[in-house]
Amino acid sequence: MAPRLMRVALIHDYLIHQGGSENCVEALLEIFPQAPVYTSYFSAQTMPERWQRHDIRTSFLQKLPLGTKNYQSRLQYVLPLMPMAYESLDLREFDLVLSSSHAFAKGVLTRADTLHLSYIHTPTRYLWDLYQEYIWDYRGGWFKQALMPLALHYLRMWDFQAAQRPDTLIANSQHVARRIQSYYRRPALVIHPPVDVDYFRPVAHPQADYYLIASRWVPYKRGDLAIAACRQLGVRLVVVGDGPELKKLKQMAGPTIEFLPHQPRAKLRDLMANCKALIFPGEEDFGIMPVEAQACGRPVVAYGRGGALETVVPGITGLHFAHQTVESLIKALKASEQVEWDPAIIRAHSKQFARTEYQSAMKALIQEQWTRLSHRH
Repeated sequence: MAPRLMRVALIHDYLIHQGGSENCVEALLEIFPQAPVYTSYFSAQTMPERWQRHDIRTSFLQKLPLGTKNYQSRLQYVLPLMPMAYESLDLREFDLVLSSSHAFAKGVLTRADTLHLSYIHTPTRYLWDLYQEYIWDYRGGWFKQALMPLALHYLRMWDFQAAQRPDTLIANSQHVARRIQSYYRRPALVIHPPVDVDYFRPVAHPQADYYLIASRWVPYKRGDLAIAACRQLGVRLVVVGDGPELKKLKQMAGPTIEFLPHQPRAKLRDLMANCKALIFPGEEDFGIMPVEAQACGRPVVAYGRGGALETVVPGITGLHFAHQTVESLIKALKASEQVEWDPAIIRAHSKQFARTEYQSAMKALIQEQWTRLSHRH
């Protein structure tokens, strides 16, 4: 690794809830346990208690009366302040900066001789992919609605410039790397995010009498496809999760569809390990849940776009369906019934996405980039 006295800082957009991007930061903290974590906002009430043992340094947004539970829903009110929040973080003392960014964290300012590597979970969605939807869904008075397109245009220009600041961009999938090239006009190396494949394990004799789908139910997750397909086939489907789409999903369900609220991690693992297959009908940048299901030795029937193309091997660990239609999904589910899936092979495939693989790849990249920078100076 790089010299022992190298001063390292980690940057993350905000710390509100534990998820895949926060898992990436924690994996980096295992490599650099003394590194401070800079973020725009830290919610000690909603993050796991273990985060309070780290050196968390926040921006001036921490002092605004935004609340904790509603912080993400109130982000739209402070969006114009985001560039200032990240640029105000003082990182002059650090030799290596590792940013974890699905929004603005990549835009921090560093010394010219600091090595800045930015792990991009996705280009900022509401500035690029969902720009029009965000404008039309914005709730506010007419004056605020008129200003929102101007604010987003300014933020989109800033976001592009911010993406030019890191020395190297890292994407969590080939899918995201292509979007980075399209929006930021830069190549990105691909290092898949860490998945806890040691926690998700097969059981000796799975029930395999139901399909499973789990998510926070928003429209793009396409839970409606799984429910309609399983209702037509008359097969059992367990639907896990909450969210704004849940009422609509329940209204379209039939007698073979069972709903469960958000489940503890151990219960979700049991549901995965005993399902016939996980259905994954949305398009995701990477998608950690299909890897977790495969770590349990269970196949995945996934929409053939986005990260699922990189995590699900057709005929070996699952199947892809070509179109986001009920007919296409039904065809794939029928085909999956004809395959004799091998849990050991499926689990073996998942191990390439283990936490240790992510850490090894990041260490190697840091070493290579640091050596190159040292030779340059």
